[in-house]
Amino acid sequence: MAFFSFLSISDSIWMVSTHSKWQVVFFILCFIGLDFVYCNVRYSIPEEMPEGSFVGNIAKDLGIEISRLISGKARVVTKGGRQYVDLSRDKGTLVVKERIDREELCKQTTPCSFSFDLIVENPIQLHRVTVEVQDINDNAPLFPKENINLEISENAISGTRFPLDSAIDADVGLNGIQSYKLHPSDSFKLEVHSQTDGNKYIEMVLQRELDREERDEIKLVLVAADGGTPQKSGTVKIHVTVLDVNDNAPVCKQSVFKTEVGENAPAGTVIGSVSAADADEGVNSHVSYSFAVASKEARELFEINTDTGDIRLLNNLDYESQNSYQLNIKAKDKGGLADTCKFVIDVIDENDNSPSIQLMSFSNTLPENSPVGTTVAVIIVEDADSGKNGLVHCSINQNIPFKIESSFTDYYSLVTDDILDRESFAEYNITILVSDQGSPARHANKTLTVKISDVNDNPPIFDAEEYKTFVSENNSPGLTILTVKANDADWGPNAQLSYFLKDEDMRGAPLSSLVSVDSLTGTIHAVKSFDFEQLKSFSFNVTARDGGSPPLSSEVTININIQDQNDNAPQVLYPVQTGGSVVAEIVPRAADVGYLVTKVVAVDVDSGQNAWLSYKLQKATDRALFEVGLQNGEIRTVRQVTDKDAVKQKLTVVVEDNGQPSRSAVVSINVAVADSFPEVLSEFTDFTHEKQYNDNLTFYLVLALAAVSFLFITCVVVIISVKIYRWRQSRFLYQSNLPVIPYYPPHYADTGVTGTLPHGYNYEVCMTTDSRKSDCKFSTLGGQNVLVVDPSFTETMQRAMKEKSILENSELHEMVVFFILCFIGMDFVYCNVRYSIPEEMPEGSFVGNIAKDLGIEISRLISGKARVVTKGGRQYVDLSRDKGTLVVKERIDREELCKQTTPCSFSFDLIVENPIQLHRVTVEVQDINDNAPLFPKENVYLNITENAVLGARFPLDSAIDADVGLNGIQSYKLHPSDSFKLEVHSQTDGNKYIEMVLQRELDREERNEIKLVLVAADGGSPQKSGTVKIHVTVLDVNDNAPVCKQSVFKTEVGENAPAGTVIGTVSAADADEGVNGHISYSFALSTKEARELFEINTDTGEISLRANLDYESQNRYQLNINARDKGGLSDTCKIVIDVIDENDNSPSIQLMSFSNTLPENSPVGTTVAVINVEDADSGKNGLVHCSINQNIPFKIESSLTDYYSLITDDILDRESFAEYNITILVSDQGSPARHANKTLTVKISDVNDNPPIFDSDEYKTFVSENNSPGLTILTVKANDADWGPNAQLSYFLKDEDMRGAPLSSLVSVDSLTGTIHAVKSFDFEQLKSFSFNVTARDGGSPPLSSEVTININIQDQNDNAPQVLYPVQTGGSVVAEIVPRAADVGYLVTKVVAVDVDSGQNAWLSYKLQKATDRALFEVGLQNGEIRTVRQVTDKDAVKQKLTVVVEDNGQPSRSAVVSINVAVADSFPEVLSEFTDFTHEKQYNDNLTFYLVLALAAVSFLFITCVVVIISVKIYRWRQSRFLYQSNLPVIPYYPPHYADTGVTGTLPHGYNYEVCMTTDSRKSDCKFSTHGGQNVLVMDPSFTETMQRAMKEKSILDNSELHEMILLLLLLLLVIIMKVMFMFYVWLIQPN
Repeated sequence: MAFFSFLSISDSIWMVSTHSKWQVVFFILCFIGLDFVYCNVRYSIPEEMPEGSFVGNIAKDLGIEISRLISGKARVVTKGGRQYVDLSRDKGTLVVKERIDREELCKQTTPCSFSFDLIVENPIQLHRVTVEVQDINDNAPLFPKENINLEISENAISGTRFPLDSAIDADVGLNGIQSYKLHPSDSFKLEVHSQTDGNKYIEMVLQRELDREERDEIKLVLVAADGGTPQKSGTVKIHVTVLDVNDNAPVCKQSVFKTEVGENAPAGTVIGSVSAADADEGVNSHVSYSFAVASKEARELFEINTDTGDIRLLNNLDYESQNSYQLNIKAKDKGGLADTCKFVIDVIDENDNSPSIQLMSFSNTLPENSPVGTTVAVIIVEDADSGKNGLVHCSINQNIPFKIESSFTDYYSLVTDDILDRESFAEYNITILVSDQGSPARHANKTLTVKISDVNDNPPIFDAEEYKTFVSENNSPGLTILTVKANDADWGPNAQLSYFLKDEDMRGAPLSSLVSVDSLTGTIHAVKSFDFEQLKSFSFNVTARDGGSPPLSSEVTININIQDQNDNAPQVLYPVQTGGSVVAEIVPRAADVGYLVTKVVAVDVDSGQNAWLSYKLQKATDRALFEVGLQNGEIRTVRQVTDKDAVKQKLTVVVEDNGQPSRSAVVSINVAVADSFPEVLSEFTDFTHEKQYNDNLTFYLVLALAAVSFLFITCVVVIISVKIYRWRQSRFLYQSNLPVIPYYPPHYADTGVTGTLPHGYNYEVCMTTDSRKSDCKFSTLGGQNVLVVDPSFTETMQRAMKEKSILENSELHEMVVFFILCFIGMDFVYCNVRYSIPEEMPEGSFVGNIAKDLGIEISRLISGKARVVTKGGRQYVDLSRDKGTLVVKERIDREELCKQTTPCSFSFDLIVENPIQLHRVTVEVQDINDNAPLFPKENVYLNITENAVLGARFPLDSAIDADVGLNGIQSYKLHPSDSFKLEVHSQTDGNKYIEMVLQRELDREERNEIKLVLVAADGGSPQKSGTVKIHVTVLDVNDNAPVCKQSVFKTEVGENAPAGTVIGTVSAADADEGVNGHISYSFALSTKEARELFEINTDTGEISLRANLDYESQNRYQLNINARDKGGLSDTCKIVIDVIDENDNSPSIQLMSFSNTLPENSPVGTTVAVINVEDADSGKNGLVHCSINQNIPFKIESSLTDYYSLITDDILDRESFAEYNITILVSDQGSPARHANKTLTVKISDVNDNPPIFDSDEYKTFVSENNSPGLTILTVKANDADWGPNAQLSYFLKDEDMRGAPLSSLVSVDSLTGTIHAVKSFDFEQLKSFSFNVTARDGGSPPLSSEVTININIQDQNDNAPQVLYPVQTGGSVVAEIVPRAADVGYLVTKVVAVDVDSGQNAWLSYKLQKATDRALFEVGLQNGEIRTVRQVTDKDAVKQKLTVVVEDNGQPSRSAVVSINVAVADSFPEVLSEFTDFTHEKQYNDNLTFYLVLALAAVSFLFITCVVVIISVKIYRWRQSRFLYQSNLPVIPYYPPHYADTGVTGTLPHGYNYEVCMTTDSRKSDCKFSTHGGQNVLVMDPSFTETMQRAMKEKSILDNSELHEMILLLLLLLLVIIMKVMFMFYVWLIQPN
């Protein structure tokens, strides 16, 4: 190192020497350095030169030939960063490669230069070239921000300093910043200061006080200029925002605010708003509103929104209590400055008081015989409203025998208005309804309950008109038969009843020997035991008598029926029990569950539940086969009948009644289980009569059907003939033109139809006489004529006139009562008395002698029930009747009673009855001094800013004294009074409010709290007072600037301190408090680099690192810190930071020369790379050690200082390691040491020295037969450890024969991929497997190869379907298998046997049942093919069963075979043959024919009987109608006067029938609608006018006649019968055999 230092010194000497001396130095370097030459050259150029600009002739300056530069691969090497200069080898010159910016390269460092190395190889020559860059004025001054925003409090004092960010000029020297200018400069001036490091910082100094209200923003321009040519400058706009200080008090926009509000306004209604303005802004201008002076009542009624000044209701107002309110509103800002205004509220009267009802006198019980006009109650009705709102109307509910009358003002009497009846209404709830005349009207009501006392005026009434009961015979004596009960509508003793038997004989014996009655309960007892055979029933009377005076009584008849007991057993009617009957019933073997065998019919001569019969099966041959219906006696099968069941079955049925105890009868029934009667007889006899029986039965059934059909058709024809004859007769009769006019006795009138019914009946049909509401509508139900015979008949009119008369009389009655009340009211006495007493008098204190003052005798007070009546509220005064004086009943508190109202009084009424005298008494209550003044709060807290102006007012809550007049508050005093004085103001309503006025300036720093005491005193004797403590908190104003604790702060920090490290703290103090004392810290003047390296906590002043420091770049920093409060006041201090050097630079590695590819046969010692290693640190921190990773065939050697060579150290093998990642590790000797590394990737190029190797020694695979040609069988793969062309493989088949054919006819191989394909389709039967060889050859020179064996096995496919061996399928086989009917579950029918020539799972067979006649009978084994029965074979199963079985293998896809099997379900082979050959169906045919013959006979018989019954019923009905209609006492006289014409409705059918069809006589509400059932004409008969008005339609259709309807009906019935006969004959023809 000492040697090379010497060289550097020599080089420096040469720079100022001659060229000949340079040559001498050069040669010395060559000799000492052993072909290693090192020189240093320096150039100087200006910045911003264009690319390609000439820098220097390096060949000439170093004395190097251009050819040497070319052959030695001379090049420029830059150690990191950008390369600004390049070498032009062919010229030997250095030129600018990239634009050079001095400011970017060196920033503020001067002089500015950069260095690089010029390296020439073979031999290595290294030259250091340094280029100095000179500055030009290419940068204008630039401020960090385009705009500077400053906030300065308007109370900032002159001389306050505000540091500004200096401008930055990237140029240096004269080209840097030389001056600053500020304009305009009326409010501020500029001061420039120089720092020890040569930098400048500027401050803006306030030279005139600010006023935000005058000017809230100041705009300035700061200009920075440099000294270059031409001169350049930069500007920044300074926006000064003048911050507000709370120096203005709020001012109300009006001194008095007024509003109106309805007294019915709901709570929450906003009734008005007050507003005040504050010249300040922000939080200082925020005005809060509150009540300054307000009474307790006002605070309970109103609330104010502290933010908006909206005043809203808390509760409902009452105009009657107070109609105006005055509120003092205080508008106050955050600094305690305030103004006061008034808010006057006028209440608008509304109808918000409902009338009040007070009961003065009331009799709650009246006897039901009280006379009309009896007084029930006296009430007072009042309404607190005035005008129309106070006028009231009083009424009671309707339909009650009471009325209400006005006695005199506000007094009403409730009197009886009709006769009372307790039994109709024992109690009346009388609702007194009072309404005023307001809009909307308001109402009040009071309900009085009046009870009616009883008078004995009602006899007892039994619950029933007649009692009827039943008693079982053989009863025990004393048995309770029944209880009679009578009710008496009266009450109390008048309703207490007693019961007695009427003395009479009963079949020669006294009634008392049979029954007795309990006189209190009415319970009737049997005296002896009754006998149904001797006495079946008897009747007698019972008398009920009440306890009134005189007593009333009534009687009732009792009918007693004797009931029979169960003394008869049931009798069986069917089946008839005879000894000759062998078989009673036959059950076919095909009978299903529930088959009806027979029915047992029995009766019981007893009645009621004694005759209810139940049937039970007592004995049976097989109890599991039959059951009998419990209620109906039907015998049915319980299960399916089988062949195992015996033919002969014997049943024993018990018939039992429901009596207590029950009686029973037994019947035996023989049942034969067989399919035919001969089979039954064969069980008992040796021959059959089946054929003869069937023939005889069929013959008689046909004969019966023909006879019944003939009778039915003959009957229908005869009826139709008669109907046609009658219809023709009626046509002849109805053609008459003369009507039959009926004769009516006097006082009868036809209401719309001519007929033979009594006219009274006609009236009853049209309208009901017992209905109070009959709707009479126009009707056309009869003829359309109206006949009026007697116009003088006026019963309806008389009834209407009578009702009208009653109404008129009731109105007159009301008028009479009104005048009577008015007359009685003339005797009423009304006086007014007034007393005066002090409040708080004890109970019983004397008020006044009311008897003496009114001139009333004490006896009159006692007899007249004199009493004090208070209209609501509490009763403070009571009456002492025996003394005639008024005394205090309850302590009177004037403040509670009247609050602030004066004078204070209350009133009540003194009422004396018989006659009524009413006196109004008023008592005035005088105030005493019993209440001390009281402030709303014990402590008042005020916040006042220290800059509050003199004279500022602060309203206080006034004290409240419940007393009035002199006893109320008279004076206020405040002490101490050095800072504030007190002013008392009077309001228009007489109240006072107080204000505290500031009379000396406040200083929070001197005194932050002031405590005062406010005293309020009244004028009473003795005097009383109240106090409140006032706590004044002096709020801070920002009037003090921060002051730094030191002017210069110093600190040290290691250059390795991490980002975020706190390196120091600056601090300042502010005498203000709260937000005004909060200081924020910021950098006042600092370079861009300093701002990037450091940051300051604005709240704490802590300075911390933002990035790592570098001692080598800069070892000291000076920062200007600005301490500023929220008002813009500030102070400036400095902090000096010294950087402590650390080993923080890691060594750097630069690659000078590198060969990244080596052949694997390279010799040992081959150079791979040359590197340069440097460390920016000095001393031990700059000494480095270089090494590489171990276990690799490389090593590193030092060539010369800072240069190292990487060479091979062993033989290379690419197949072992094709690539090496060589990590060059460099470490210095610092503590701790720092390291650097660089990884070089060296790739080894390939030599063909490895043959191909297959993945497997042998390949084996399987191929399914019938494959498609070209099928990929498998892919062989070989690997070659070489690379590139040496590893490119090709695959070939080895030529050989395979069973006489070339291998290529079977398979082929893809030469590139090694994929083996099938050339043709394989056949497993011909070729099951084969083998061959495949060769792999690489592309090297010479090429290498290897072989592998391939084994291919052919797999079988499922190409053979199963073959069924058994059963053999032949066309001649009809029945394959026979299954006996006795076969049980699991019976083996047969087995299907099949085989499959395939192997493996393709030969696995499964069996399935595809089709079957009855799938529920058979199943086939899935694996073994066995066909078995699933259930028990029954007689219902068909003989012929066909099964289809599918045999399926397990291949994919599967193949199958189908086999059909015939199975016969029979017990013998002949039975099987009969199923498959022709035989007769005679038995089945006979059975079907018999069934349908019986069915047809039953249907025709039913139709015939039904028709006959219907015709007879209709005839009987008509006969009864004609009997009823023709019994009228008003005969129809066939008199035909002139001027009358037949209108078409005169006939033999009674007209009353028309009425009867249209409406019912027993309906209380009949809807009468228009009808056309009668004639269509209106016949009017009048003594003065007799003329017929004919309708438009004179004749009706013939189809309207009911006779024609019946004829058509019969024709339809005949047609129906004929159709049924034809259908039956057609069916018989169809079912004929053949």
